[in-house]
Amino acid sequence: MAAQHQTGTILGCGYVGQGVARCWRDKDLQVTATTTTPSRLSELEAIAHQAVLLNSRDRDEMLVRLSNESLLLVSIGAPHREAYRDTYLGTAKMLADILPYTAITQVIYTSSYAVYGDRQGQWVTEADAPQPANVNGEILAEAEQVLLGAATPERAICVLRLGGIYGPGRELVKIFRRVAGTTRPGTGDDASNWIHLDDTVAAIDFARQQRLQGLYNLVQDTPPTVKTLLRQVMAAHDLPAVQWDPSQTSARAYNAQVSNEKLKQAGYTFIHPQFWFQESPV
Repeated sequence: MAAQHQTGTILGCGYVGQGVARCWRDKDLQVTATTTTPSRLSELEAIAHQAVLLNSRDRDEMLVRLSNESLLLVSIGAPHREAYRDTYLGTAKMLADILPYTAITQVIYTSSYAVYGDRQGQWVTEADAPQPANVNGEILAEAEQVLLGAATPERAICVLRLGGIYGPGRELVKIFRRVAGTTRPGTGDDASNWIHLDDTVAAIDFARQQRLQGLYNLVQDTPPTVKTLLRQVMAAHDLPAVQWDPSQTSARAYNAQVSNEKLKQAGYTFIHPQFWFQESPV
């Protein structure tokens, strides 16, 4: 389908969704941005062809919204951890139920590398089965499978497993400033998987253009350890260094080095394959 004739809805127009809305608008897609907050309508109307109030859990409302659309980006976020099941799994089940009654031919869903769980720092690929470390990770993994089960020869379903997202307005120093000068439990040797907003948006659009189907990890190249990342961020911004206490057990549940090779083999070229500090000696 030619891009100028493609119509798309972005379900969940937060940090990522807004970036994708701008990208798709600039490529002449007819984009509808959704929100559950009336006060955000004017903000979204400035970056999309239209903005609508839409409860992602309202089946009838969703069916009407998607009935004549061809493309759906699902980039929702739970307001708090207790809302994971309703937000992710509930929405996935509802979408799988109504997709056969819509014109949707492509769904792109943003998930998380958290589904891999703790692999003791070993490399993982999309061929490795999820091993969630907690209930919410299990919910994310189940939501992926529900949506992937809705794929047909005519309807491509692509699940992107994202690392932590950083970028304009969400710079690493803003994310980590609060831990400057603190002592953290553990050694800090856990892997740290991240992805820049630029690549998040570009990879989503790549998935659209290539009609990718199935699972793809969306993370930067070789992840640094948490200790290395924090040391470099603090040094770059003249903040007190983070100390580590090996006598305490780290609470991080996602120690895995996530490979992005499958996405690169599909033809995607990363804009930010590494953190800027990895280009210089540590």
